[in-house]
Amino acid sequence: MKNRSVLRNQLNTIENNSHIDYHNSRRRFLTAISLGAISSLSLPGCASWMGKKPVIGLALGGGAARGFAHIGVIKALEAGGIKPDLVVGTSAGSVIAALYAAGNKGTDLNKIALSLDEASITDWALPFSGKFGGMIKGDALQTTINRLLKNQSIENMAMPLGIVATDLQTGAGVLFRRGDTGQAVRASCSVPGVFQPTTINGHEYVDGGLVSPVPVRYAKQMGADFVIAVNISTEPSSQDSSGTLGILLQTTSIMGQSINQFELENAQVVIRPPLSNMKGTDFKARNAAILAGEEAAMKQMAEIKSKLGMK
Repeated sequence: MKNRSVLRNQLNTIENNSHIDYHNSRRRFLTAISLGAISSLSLPGCASWMGKKPVIGLALGGGAARGFAHIGVIKALEAGGIKPDLVVGTSAGSVIAALYAAGNKGTDLNKIALSLDEASITDWALPFSGKFGGMIKGDALQTTINRLLKNQSIENMAMPLGIVATDLQTGAGVLFRRGDTGQAVRASCSVPGVFQPTTINGHEYVDGGLVSPVPVRYAKQMGADFVIAVNISTEPSSQDSSGTLGILLQTTSIMGQSINQFELENAQVVIRPPLSNMKGTDFKARNAAILAGEEAAMKQMAEIKSKLGMK
């Protein structure tokens, strides 16, 4: 009996110690969780990036003449002290992305835009000429871009550059990171029925907006942690669909609408310049587009800086 009593006392002691260890461990665990939560709440910008500077990607979407708004966005970002680490563009966005990646500041881009002659990038083709037709050949656009860039290739830009186009044969999106910049921009801008497809290494390429109207996922693919997306596309209901070109642009807009909704969810910031009244063919409204982009970015500057942990 005495031995049984001793054994019971020993078991009780072990059980009590186990309870104490359990409660101590639980207390330590809850304390750690609480401290972590407090830390996250107090440092929203820094905690998200675990103390490292995020790689900022700028994703510039397509929208024909509305692409001039990208210049205004870049000017506003520069004024706010925000410098992207990489840039990727689709269609009209690829034009601005290439010029920006080459080292041009916002003011430089503004001057280029105002001096750009629409005729210098428009080389009309004979009706239904070429394998797939197209009213504009695209040679003039390619030549103009390469002239402005002094023939710098994609991989030799001052900033990492990506240009998105669509493989006409497979329908897959392609991210150009090397090669002839003007040719890649031409491919990205080749709206079916408007431009003739661009041939690169035996493949035919058309407008990147068919697969990625605002190339957020490609900015991520290039290594961006924090993507600032610029959406210059318009709702189909607010776009002029009169005329052959208007119908073609409207078709692209309709196709891109659902893709945009999915892709933009992965951007940290989405800037939408108010361009609903501007036609994609209205190159005379370039000043208004630049101003709209600048104002839209300035309105979101506090949000962008907050998310980046900047003061």
